[in-house]
Amino acid sequence: MNAPPPAACHSKVELRISCTGLLDKDLLSKSDPMCAVFELQHGRYVEIGRTERILNNLNPHFSKTICINYAFEEVQKLKFSVFDIDSEGQKLTEHDFLGEVEVTLGQIVSNKVYVAPLKIKTVQAGRGKITIAADELGNGPKESVILDFSAANLDKKDWFGKSDPYLELFRDNGVGGKVLIHKTEVIKNTLNPNWRKFKLSMHALSGGNPDSELLIKCWDWDSDGSSDYIGEMRATVRSLLEAAASRMQWDCMNHDKRKKKGSKYKNSGVIYLNSAKVEREYSFLEFIMGGCQINFTVAIDFTGSNGDPRTPSSLHHIDPNCPNQYVTALRSVGTVCQDYDSDKMFPALGFGARIPPNWQVSHEFPLNFNMNNPFCSGIAGIEHAYFESIYKVQLYGPTNFSPVIRHVARFAADEAQKNQASNYFVLLILTDGEITDFEDTKEAIVEASHLPMSIIIIGVGQAEFGQMEALDGDAVRLVDRRGRPCARDIVQFVPFRDFRNLDHAALSRAVLAEVPRQLTNHFQVRGIVPLQRNLDQQQQQNCSPQQPPVSAEYQQQQQQPTQATAPPM
Repeated sequence: MNAPPPAACHSKVELRISCTGLLDKDLLSKSDPMCAVFELQHGRYVEIGRTERILNNLNPHFSKTICINYAFEEVQKLKFSVFDIDSEGQKLTEHDFLGEVEVTLGQIVSNKVYVAPLKIKTVQAGRGKITIAADELGNGPKESVILDFSAANLDKKDWFGKSDPYLELFRDNGVGGKVLIHKTEVIKNTLNPNWRKFKLSMHALSGGNPDSELLIKCWDWDSDGSSDYIGEMRATVRSLLEAAASRMQWDCMNHDKRKKKGSKYKNSGVIYLNSAKVEREYSFLEFIMGGCQINFTVAIDFTGSNGDPRTPSSLHHIDPNCPNQYVTALRSVGTVCQDYDSDKMFPALGFGARIPPNWQVSHEFPLNFNMNNPFCSGIAGIEHAYFESIYKVQLYGPTNFSPVIRHVARFAADEAQKNQASNYFVLLILTDGEITDFEDTKEAIVEASHLPMSIIIIGVGQAEFGQMEALDGDAVRLVDRRGRPCARDIVQFVPFRDFRNLDHAALSRAVLAEVPRQLTNHFQVRGIVPLQRNLDQQQQQNCSPQQPPVSAEYQQQQQQPTQATAPPM
């Protein structure tokens, strides 16, 4: 009897990074470090994440973690590069290099806490060292804790004001040191701050030991990036969780100040934990295996800037032997999404073209020109409808995104009323240029951020895509013209040119990586748990919800008398 093949060991690992003794590259202050992390893929290093920037600090503890899939059967080479960030530019080459280290993920997890000198080429970068702590994120049921901290009567640290306090939470790293697990926001000019509630996984909070001790430091923030120490408190994770039943409080103690003042010193304020709420967290696969369907819609840019499809230079040129960028991007993303939709029927829309019969501009027309049923059978069906439509319309303009976003949002809004995890929507927008209705698009995205919906934008061609990057709220939270912020980040943008020489899987990984988190976050915030799939539910869900008909704009155009039989030249 043949033995079964060896089981693959796959887990998700969370990396926490800190540095000491960094080079000082600033003349009038200290370096403002940030760490970028790269993974060797197909012979080249690809960036997989960045920490935040910390001002004026040669010994930073970065609070933003890097998550990576760990595969026992693979040698996963990583590179950690530290830079001094002195401008808002996103290109790392614009900033001063402070050193780097190359290491395998296996080395990190086998050490749990990995310490190595930073190097510039082969020379050690001064006294600079990097510490990388690894935590395995369990695959079983997960819990998170929502913590609500405040403080009262903190010490006054500013000459012309009060204090600008914030908290840092540290836990033991298991080898005698501390690792930063969270930093609150700064509350300006107050001695009685109320910080925003924040969520931490139970594993990040306790490291697997509820009796482990937490160190909570309170600081006064200064505009030059330095911070004045106010005081600290210590408590076990178990004691923090007692705040689920009643409010807890601790003296905020400055031990140096206590030594100086002796018995006259009481404290430097009081820190309160107003509540600690433990939540069960469900994984993406739990929602999918419970019967949640991913409903995929594609919207394609038919504006004139793409060029005449009859010429080889056009982005819409059809060559059977060489798929254009639109087709390649569609295949990369669509072939992944189609596995999560049981009937494989996908709505496909176009925008920015003059369409028959009256040749008015439409920003929401079905590629199959069936206004009551814009569905195409599989990704191949979308491709066929695209090939057929490209010579039926006149490429025109402008480039308006809001109609197709609101088209899918109407459907997602209907689904949201059911208050169950049965359907989630992914809109893929393929475009070649900047957005004309930018403010309307921001409003549509803000409204959609409350719905079970994600938006992927892939920019084709060589245009500048500055506005697209503004819609992707990774760096700055998107706010519309009425001042309404996005409830959550639902947009992912990538330029196709960054992946043109890579395989299709690289593009799909980049644009779809955030969808599982976006899906689970939407349902988690609303307290919606995965469905308990049974045979009857499965049969019902095998029928995708009926896509609403296309807009009244398109229907009106179809009802008007025919004015021409061919697109105007």
